Amino acid sequence: MQVGFVGLGIMGQPMALNLARAGTPLVVWNRSPHRCEPLREAGAEVAGSVAEVFERSEVVVLMLAGEAAIDAALGRDGAGWAGLVAGRTVVHMGTTSPEYSHALERDVRAAGGRYVEAPVSGSRGPAEAGELIAMLAGEPDAVARVREVVAPMCAQVVECGAAPRALVMKLAVNLFLITMTTGLAEAFHFAERRGLDLDVFTSVLDSGPMASTVSRAKTAKLLTADFTAQAAARDVLMNNELIAAAARSAGIASPLLDVCLALFTRTVELGHGGDDMAAVVHAIGERSGAPDQAPPHPGRSHLAQAREDALHQVE
Repeated sequence: MQVGFVGLGIMGQPMALNLARAGTPLVVWNRSPHRCEPLREAGAEVAGSVAEVFERSEVVVLMLAGEAAIDAALGRDGAGWAGLVAGRTVVHMGTTSPEYSHALERDVRAAGGRYVEAPVSGSRGPAEAGELIAMLAGEPDAVARVREVVAPMCAQVVECGAAPRALVMKLAVNLFLITMTTGLAEAFHFAERRGLDLDVFTSVLDSGPMASTVSRAKTAKLLTADFTAQAAARDVLMNNELIAAAARSAGIASPLLDVCLALFTRTVELGHGGDDMAAVVHAIGERSGAPDQAPPHPGRSHLAQAREDALHQVE
């Protein structure tokens, strides 16, 4: 089966490389051609256009940054796009709103193609290691075919039913990821401002019951101030906005996510959009203001200190 792959960004490039290294007959395209070179070296063929990818492939994976990028790549506003997807299986592996995906499925099927949602859980590290979790949704026979295609990129493949249930699942997973990572950054900031030994703090976290692959990766970034992107803050903000919109449209409360939305918005405004999501610590630090020189009574709560100050004033 000839497989096409469109979109070789932070996630797409290592995902496509795992397909090529697994022996999948692969033809790729990316808007920035230099991103294709590692794929060429791994044995994949490089197409000159998205249309060429579709012409030469039975299954085409889209790993593109957002709805506008997908529409532009497919030429959905033009008359020729129906012929592009007819007879092909389109696999949407990026993150968009569930409503967008549902509409895309409808249009692909109306044009004579097949459609499968396959968003993934995981950042650049798991993508490089082939340890992503893929969530599939669509018609059962199309899902079964795509399951074989995505297997070399994943540690686990989960079937979620009809589209857009895979994207709803992805948003639910990302809600936990965003709030968890923001909480970790806040805890690190608290430990730093209270003068704790950050190596010891990191060791305690990494050894405790809350430790995970994600927490270990993010604490390492916070400890070394290395914010090279595994999941860029601007992409996390986009996910945050999608989840918040999905929650509001369904009348679902999302209080923790709403705080994260404000913090990631500020992180991007501060110029950290291309940095890893752990860079949210900068927005948290801005709220604290300049670091205190030294707490007058280490380990005592602000409330206890305020009570003691009040007593001194009475005396």
